Amino acid sequence: MYNNTRATGTWYERKSAEYLKGQGLFILKYNYRCRHGEIDLIARDNEYLVFIEVKYRKGSWSGRALEAVNFAKQKTICKVARYFLAVEYHNVDIPCRFDVVGIDDKKVYWVKNAFEYMN
Repeated sequence: MYNNTRATGTWYERKSAEYLKGQGLFILKYNYRCRHGEIDLIARDNEYLVFIEVKYRKGSWSGRALEAVNFAKQKTICKVARYFLAVEYHNVDIPCRFDVVGIDDKKVYWVKNAFEYMN
């Protein structure tokens, strides 16, 4: 379908965004980047600001998609979220959560509050 992993990732991030919109989330940002890293999607879910990591796996030989969001990746996401909150919300106290969308072949798994914020 695609000739490189970035294009494939972008395609599945867009598909995940459509899925999440169908679940009532409002997507604010796609591929938010800063010096600390990247967050695939940033959305609103009622009162929550949601930072979302999307992972896709074509087959199980490289592990499940959800397993790819390891401790190091979680820490990076938290750093980017902290930066986003400082720049865009001027550190206003707003409830946040960290979700993960895993796509194994064609099956979508959405884990709300997949991990806690860490410094």
